[in-house]
Amino acid sequence: MTDDTSTGSATAVLETPLTEKLEAILLIIDEPLGLVALAAAVGAPVPAVRQAIETLVDDYDGNGPGPRRGFELREVGGGWRLYVREDHDDLVAEFVGGQAPARLSQAALETLAVIAYKQPVTRSQVASIRAVNVDSVVRTLLARGLITELFADSETGAINYGTTDALLQNLGINSLDELPPISPLLDDGAEGFDEGTIR
Repeated sequence: MTDDTSTGSATAVLETPLTEKLEAILLIIDEPLGLVALAAAVGAPVPAVRQAIETLVDDYDGNGPGPRRGFELREVGGGWRLYVREDHDDLVAEFVGGQAPARLSQAALETLAVIAYKQPVTRSQVASIRAVNVDSVVRTLLARGLITELFADSETGAINYGTTDALLQNLGINSLDELPPISPLLDDGAEGFDEGTIR
């Protein structure tokens, strides 16, 4: 019995803190997650998650024992997500812009085309059109400055994406109106992205 008790105590001591679990989820999400979704993700009650989120916000803002961080935990559209602090926007833009250009993968080009023709569009809508997960591709396009977050849906909190002036510059056009019509580029030349319809 002594062995069982000591094993149980060791397990309790080694249990991962809730704030750590939340950080792991917050680092990989592309769209803000509400408290209920976060609670489900980490297997904890909503009140405990709310308190842990408040702890993280204070910690990142420098209200805890450590210094302020270069990122912050922000509530957007009813959900929570990590963002670079506004103070560092210019620094990050300069860093990303100074990276050696590299060719985009086929997956990135296809995703970029969907966003260009369908914007404003959410990540899940793009995934539905392409029938694959586009999380990492969207992150790549954001890092390259070819797409940007336009706004968060007021009901779902889903981020809507659109293209940037950097894309126009790379394509050598002045506006999206100069993009070729999509229908002739499809297999049968008959179907396109109907307004409000995901195909």
